[in-house]
Amino acid sequence: MKLSFVAIIAASLLAISSSAIADPAVDIASIVKNSKGDCLNCHQVDRKIVGPAWKDVAAKYKGDANAQATLVNKVIKGGSGHWNNETGGLPMTPHPFKPTKEEIEQIVASILQM
Repeated sequence: MKLSFVAIIAASLLAISSSAIADPAVDIASIVKNSKGDCLNCHQVDRKIVGPAWKDVAAKYKGDANAQATLVNKVIKGGSGHWNNETGGLPMTPHPFKPTKEEIEQIVASILQM
């Protein structure tokens, strides 16, 4: 009886902790803050500012096997044309130095997990 009670509590705690850890919005905000990136000047998780909301980016690229590489490249080199309706044609500026490529890869991976 004691063992089943302990197992139930352990399973409940595991479920609660894994759902809290898997929040991409928290991951992105932490990475951006630590990297000194300026992503939040133009993007938010759930609403458009200058650039599209990250949830919209995730939806647009859902199922695209090349999305990670495409978006990392877009952040590093900048670009335009993919979100003209949302941005009015404003380009995304290049970000070749801050954050690092590894941080950009983490940010993009978190966005795509939404």
